[in-house]
Amino acid sequence: MSDGNEGRRLLPPMAALNSFAAAARLGGFSRAGEAVGLTQSAVSRQVALLEEWVQAPLFDRAGRRVTLNAQGRAYAAEIAPALERIRRATARVAGGRPTNTLDVATLPSFGMRWLAPRLPRLTARHPELVVNLAARTYPLEMVEERFDAAIDFGRPAWPGMVHELLFREAAIPVCAPAWLEKNPIRQPADFLGKPLLFQTSRRGAWDQWLRVAGVEAPPVPSGPSFEHFLMLAQAAAAGAGAALVPSFLIGPELESGSLVCPLSIPLTSDDAYYLVRPEGVENPALARFCDWIVEEARGAVAA
Repeated sequence: MSDGNEGRRLLPPMAALNSFAAAARLGGFSRAGEAVGLTQSAVSRQVALLEEWVQAPLFDRAGRRVTLNAQGRAYAAEIAPALERIRRATARVAGGRPTNTLDVATLPSFGMRWLAPRLPRLTARHPELVVNLAARTYPLEMVEERFDAAIDFGRPAWPGMVHELLFREAAIPVCAPAWLEKNPIRQPADFLGKPLLFQTSRRGAWDQWLRVAGVEAPPVPSGPSFEHFLMLAQAAAAGAGAALVPSFLIGPELESGSLVCPLSIPLTSDDAYYLVRPEGVENPALARFCDWIVEEARGAVAA
């Protein structure tokens, strides 16, 4: 059996572990420093201390560039859940937060149009749960702020996190009825030369849609862009141009007629909406929420 000294030798300093975990998650020492409140050089020293402690390199270094190596990836995947459990246990003890309360980060449009309207059904099934929603645009914010779970689009490779598939989206071209009268659209190529609107993080969406629709054309000139899909949809409904918007986000506008779809050609991809949660965290409230939202997503897809 290992004695006390052996046990201490296998428990590296927490500052070194925390710096390494941040660098592994964020892909470098500079961004890790911002996350843990240290300078880049201080993070570098903490990682070097950890490498000396474990007697193995965890990053490959080429000049000032560092890349997590295979041994580092394996180590990060092993320690990330343990560090997360320590953080959450400490937060519960220090903050006195009830065990039935969850903090969930969500992409703004998804939260407003898909998740929030369904919460009454969650309350009906689990009246003891209290779910606090916070809108976050950038995925790393979700991880760094220590939410119990997050909704993200795509599938970033976060060590120590589990991704539960919710559903994929289909973006369709939409516009205001009055805009369509002035800009008749009878075939996909008719969108060329018309005022087009863009979502900030998907500026190539119109080019992709045209290719899917069988139109070979030069890249579409960039037009006005909007960070959130609901802002994009509102601009289209106001007559500013045509937009590509996930159909599940604009059900009310399509039903009321403030937006119309001139051509039913969807743009799909392999990316999807996921519920992201920490791996290995025992949280009955989170487990109930996870089961519920996955069931809701499957029901929405079936419908």
